[in-house]
Amino acid sequence: MIGVYGGTFNPVHYGHLRTALEVKELFELEQLRLIPCRLPAHRDEPDVPAHLRLQMLEAAVADTHGFNVDRRELDRAGPSYMVDTLHSLRNEMGDTPLLLFIGADAFAGLERWHQWQRLFDYAHIVVMTRPGYAELALSAFLQRRIAEDRAQLRRQNAGLLTFQEVTALAISATAIRELVAAGRDPQFLLPDRVIELIRRHHLYQPPHSSHRKLNANRSIT
Repeated sequence: MIGVYGGTFNPVHYGHLRTALEVKELFELEQLRLIPCRLPAHRDEPDVPAHLRLQMLEAAVADTHGFNVDRRELDRAGPSYMVDTLHSLRNEMGDTPLLLFIGADAFAGLERWHQWQRLFDYAHIVVMTRPGYAELALSAFLQRRIAEDRAQLRRQNAGLLTFQEVTALAISATAIRELVAAGRDPQFLLPDRVIELIRRHHLYQPPHSSHRKLNANRSIT
């Protein structure tokens, strides 16, 4: 089975990486495709260019077996609709089962996704939940798709829904961006290689701080 894990990854952090590793192991995936989003359909455009978010993600998983960074959404024009991504993957993978992993918050808004019902034409959906997750009332469409067990996901290549509890790491990309902007150290929230790229490219800095640095350099020279 092949896993699909998408996001803006702005920046990628241990909350993403730990859950990705857990689901790869729990579902015995051949590989997990990490797919950075170019232009989100349901949120503001990331303030960091796509190529830098891609670099951070590649640096974070460079030594992790079975993690594959997939840039297809970055190379596609227009909003990054997951249904288009799954369609393209299905064309490549043939009858290999595909598992789309999404968080519980994203699942709560699934019916607002572009052509959301067609997602099940191309993949199973696995909702990653935290301990104490309160189950939502499911529509009849979704109820019919609940998988009996993980083995059923292998017996067909798409169309099922299941829930999987994962370790709760209360780390958010928004909080990391705010922390870096405030001049604080984000160590232990994300890989050191990612922190190095953030510092090298002066990411998440308030605009005026970059201006002050530039003026300071000019005065020195």
